Amino acid sequence: MLIDSHAHLDFPEFDKDLEDVLLRARDAGVKYIINIGTDLKASQRVVALAEKYDHLFAAVGIHPHEATNVKESDYVELEKLANHPKVIGIGEIGLDYYKDRSPRENQKDIFIRQLHLVRDVNKPVIIHSREAHKDCLEIIRKEMGSKVTGVAHCFSGSIEDARQYLNLGFYISIGGPITYPNAAKLRNTAKTIPIERLLLETDCPFLAPQQRRGLRNEPSYLVYCVEEFAGIYGLSTNDIARITSHNAIQLFGLGKPAEKGKIAYNIRDALYLNITNRCTSDCVFCVTKITDYVKGHNLRLAHEPTLEEIIKAIEESVKYKEVVFCGYGEPTLRLDVLKEIASYLKGKNIKVRLNTNGHGNLIYNRSILPELKGLIDVVSVSLNGATAEEYFKTCHPKFGKTTFDKVLEFIKEAKQYIPKVEITSVTYPDNAIDKYEEIARQLGVDFRARIYNEVG
Repeated sequence: MLIDSHAHLDFPEFDKDLEDVLLRARDAGVKYIINIGTDLKASQRVVALAEKYDHLFAAVGIHPHEATNVKESDYVELEKLANHPKVIGIGEIGLDYYKDRSPRENQKDIFIRQLHLVRDVNKPVIIHSREAHKDCLEIIRKEMGSKVTGVAHCFSGSIEDARQYLNLGFYISIGGPITYPNAAKLRNTAKTIPIERLLLETDCPFLAPQQRRGLRNEPSYLVYCVEEFAGIYGLSTNDIARITSHNAIQLFGLGKPAEKGKIAYNIRDALYLNITNRCTSDCVFCVTKITDYVKGHNLRLAHEPTLEEIIKAIEESVKYKEVVFCGYGEPTLRLDVLKEIASYLKGKNIKVRLNTNGHGNLIYNRSILPELKGLIDVVSVSLNGATAEEYFKTCHPKFGKTTFDKVLEFIKEAKQYIPKVEITSVTYPDNAIDKYEEIARQLGVDFRARIYNEVG
């Protein structure tokens, strides 16, 4: 499923073949399209389209180019439209210092008035900002406070601009320009945007991707952006589609997020197994405190899956090169199930990795590692603390302050039974990664840093 978060299908470029455009979008996997208003008449048109087609939604607003043409009565009508049930946001509104088609003071005036509407109707805002990020951000902070629900549309700013929008709570949307040969700067900026905060858009009929450059843009061309982002983020096209669609659903309330927690979930070319939500740590940065979702997958289990349910989930999954025991809990808490599943996978000659906090020996008061010989190809032990004191403060293990030393013993012993052993640590603020690299060197195992707030 794909969601085009910013389109202008009400524009005259689509008058003759809108039905064909919508059919091609559906065939390309585009489930929802949000049409965006640029003035009062355009806002009325996009609402009419949303009323006509179930899968179309609308945002209403007055573009900065139209700032000198706004009448007081327009605000009254805009407010009426904003309360329509299929209007999911206010926009596109903001500032445009690139073309300066309206005086900047006029742009600021209507921007502020419409931000007040955003507050009144409590719907997300769609920001247009072109070469005006400093003033745009300043106005948003003054009028809206420190946290905003919305999206910076057709983003073309710097890494620092992106950081500031993200810190305010914005999602960031990028379309066709990400595919242009001369867009290296934009691609570098995109790499710094968490995938969980990215939306896809076409801004059609404008800005067709490179593969259709010079033609009218349309929602079906979103697939070219998906391919580009897959390369940027090192994810599959299915990952990009799923995650960005989940983001749009979360922001705009389109449809419903996945309600059932997954047992098996694909990321890239690996299959992850979520066999328990229980854990023997309570890490301060744990994603489970923030969301039920990882890379667009709901991992909050209603119950611990049976052996049969896990095998069924594996068999129903798409192709994968590796299976990883890694969900919203500590896999070794279900050691017998883990061993049964690992044996089943090894019987199919599939590589198996175990992501663990290294508490297995403490959980069972014995060494579990000999039992994993021949079943696990790689074990990744999350350390997240370079000293006993730091580990206890960060991870809050249920086994107390001696846990750190026991985890180190687990890692050292694992080398006897597991072909590859690695230590991992999250690069959270003030966490000196070089300390973990030294621990890994002393223990004779590999080290891999995990990016803070980047799960999966």
